[in-house]
Amino acid sequence: MGDKLRRLFRNMDMSMVIIVIILLANNFLNNSMSFGEWMYSKAVILPAIFIGLTFHEAAHGFASHWLGDPTPGMQGRLTLNPLKHIDPVGFICLMFAGFGWGVPVQIDPRYYKHRRSGEMIVGLAGVTTNFAIALIFSFVAKYMAENMSWEFYEGIGGILFDIVIYMVGINIVLMIFNLLPVPPLDGFGVLTQIFKLDRYDWYWPLYSKGSFILMIMIIFDITDLIIDPLYGFFLELLLW
Repeated sequence: MGDKLRRLFRNMDMSMVIIVIILLANNFLNNSMSFGEWMYSKAVILPAIFIGLTFHEAAHGFASHWLGDPTPGMQGRLTLNPLKHIDPVGFICLMFAGFGWGVPVQIDPRYYKHRRSGEMIVGLAGVTTNFAIALIFSFVAKYMAENMSWEFYEGIGGILFDIVIYMVGINIVLMIFNLLPVPPLDGFGVLTQIFKLDRYDWYWPLYSKGSFILMIMIIFDITDLIIDPLYGFFLELLLW
């Protein structure tokens, strides 16, 4: 186990490790829930995290595959097996900070008939899938709220309802977070194709600093300033 942990941290970007440490410390210091409440909140959020991250990354892989790229298939990414798509740091961030990411799917756009439109389709596939999941489970949530008896809600129904609500919320967050125009997130990739940003000299130097930029945004709550109002808008749109 020790060797596995050492290999894991060697493969992590150090800026992401710092983010995890800060998030964990902040979560425990500001936690006003009892231990049981805290454990329950983490347990009911797990299905949404596994499904949201897995479907997001798998959508990238399938979209690239359908456009003629064999790379995702050769790397075993054309699957809904969470172990193929979950990034440890992104998973922890989603658990404790409310936003996160999976293991990026590697693609080779040289196989696309139209490269820029193909990269845009692949870039939008993940967030579109997250929105579709949130939309589907919003209907489930509304159906449960209207038809569930109080007796059922006080038992297993309440747990199932919380899981469904988190399924909506987490997928909304994944959609918004990944659309942020910061490399290497999908939003930056889409902007790159629309405005052909990769033709400029500053593009790759900026791209290489993407993790650091993201770390700064998280530490200083800039991501919250962007995500929170959009999250509230989409949650109200889908659930009320």
